[in-house]
Amino acid sequence: MSTDIHGGIEFRHPGVGTDCYEGEPWVGAMDLWPLYDETDYASFGCLFGVRNYAGYAPLAAERGLPDDLSSGLRERLQPWVADGHLAGATWVSWAEIAGLDPATAPEHYIGRLTWSSLAKPSILHQQLVPAEWSPELVAAVGPRPQELEGSDHYVEWISGDLLYQYESLTAGSILGHRSHWPHMFAVMKALADRFGDDAVRLVVVFD
Repeated sequence: MSTDIHGGIEFRHPGVGTDCYEGEPWVGAMDLWPLYDETDYASFGCLFGVRNYAGYAPLAAERGLPDDLSSGLRERLQPWVADGHLAGATWVSWAEIAGLDPATAPEHYIGRLTWSSLAKPSILHQQLVPAEWSPELVAAVGPRPQELEGSDHYVEWISGDLLYQYESLTAGSILGHRSHWPHMFAVMKALADRFGDDAVRLVVVFD
């Protein structure tokens, strides 16, 4: 079974601690969907330590749901929490995301290779790859192509009736423009510009 992500963005109300504000400390700003609508285990592992097959040192793993989670977001997440089969629950601030080194990479793998038949592009095969390709990988897809030499991000090529796509596993690549994450990050940054980097967070659960 696949693991899916659910959640939303919150900001800390600037009136917290003042006599003129009696509401909750954190306010729900926007749901994860429609900003993010992918199932990408590399990014899940890098950010949250979930399905971390590549072996990242995750940015924000196993923190659970915040005690001061806004009631609105808590209600939206309740169906997955109540189900009792969560693969993980955590949160991360915009300050942490903004401070993530784009060169961050897992220890044992440098990229992931995806391939599909040109006749049936919807059927994808994917494998994490180390710097030195194993005999099994070479047997499956052929020798490491020249196009990959010196490539740090993304390369695409065709061999026979197969389309190959290679992507670096650096944080800058898997969270970059080919993913949905920039939409999420743009909203978080806009809120952080107003309320502060530590006053904006993304809360997520996985099922």
